[in-house]
Order: sequence, then structure tokens, then C-alpha cells
Amino acid sequence: MTDLKQFIRDVADFPRSGIIFRDIAPLLRSHFGPTIETMSGLLSAQEWERIDAVAGIESRGFMLGSALALRHGKGFVPIRKKGKLPPPVVSIPYQLEYGEGVLEMQQGNGRLLLIDDVLATGGTLAAAADLCLLAGYRVDALAVLIDLNLIKDFRWEGQAARTVIRY
Repeated sequence: MTDLKQFIRDVADFPRSGIIFRDIAPLLRSHFGPTIETMSGLLSAQEWERIDAVAGIESRGFMLGSALALRHGKGFVPIRKKGKLPPPVVSIPYQLEYGEGVLEMQQGNGRLLLIDDVLATGGTLAAAADLCLLAGYRVDALAVLIDLNLIKDFRWEGQAARTVIRY
């Protein structure tokens, strides 16, 4: 199996001084298939059977989530920044690593796999999971491509985020 971590580029002082940005663009460009295959393996076949749709958090979660949804014959549910989805929407404010934000999604139902690219402080992933509940969904699993390991043992309602690459 290919070590996917080697294809992630570290960008110092982006988006601001003191931050090391983990750029997944080179990974997706050269190893998108193996990345999706590895993420797919974070859930068992039985878990995939119970999932109705994959919810991806804007924007890199869209790439990963939609590919996983297609691979498994599931629907895709976008979770977007405020003002990007037509109403009616459900929204939730949350803390970003560098400020505040609001996430929105349209109401629905079913069991979701919630996907994002990076787990840093956990604020975005936790807010998105809470938003899924507010919108009428059930979150059966959480997954991220990269865990920056800034918080030990992240959990949302007892569920750990499954991850491919851990720093």
C-alpha cells in the first residue's frame, strides 16, 4: 500500500503566520483513486450497507465525499458555508481555527457518513455533526483524510473520527 502522507505538501505560514497548511492537492492529483479506496476502507461492508448518504463539508469534503458516495452507490449531501445553498436551510454557528463561521444544509433524513479533509481543533466537524442532527439526519460515522493530532482523542457523541493520515 502506498504511503499517502508523502504526497501531502506542507506550506508554511499559510493562511497566516505560524500555521503549517497541509496541501492535499498533490495527493489528489497523483493518487486520488488510492485515497478514496483507503477512505472507503475506514468503514466495514456492513457499515456501508447502513449508510444512506455521504455528507461532505465544503469544500474539500465535497471532493472526498462525492467520490465515496459514487463508489458505494449512495447519495451526497453538501454542508456549505452560509448563503451558498438555496432556502430552506438549517444553520449553526461555530468556531474556526482563525475566527467564526456558519454552516448550513438542507433538511432531510437518513443515516450519514460525515466527511471532511482535515481534523484540526474539531470545531468544524463537531458543528457539522450537530447540524446534521438539527437537519433531521443521523450521523452513523465520522471520517477525515488527515488528523493533525492537535486534540487528543476527538469524539462527537462518543464517536471517534476515523482517519487515514495522522500527524
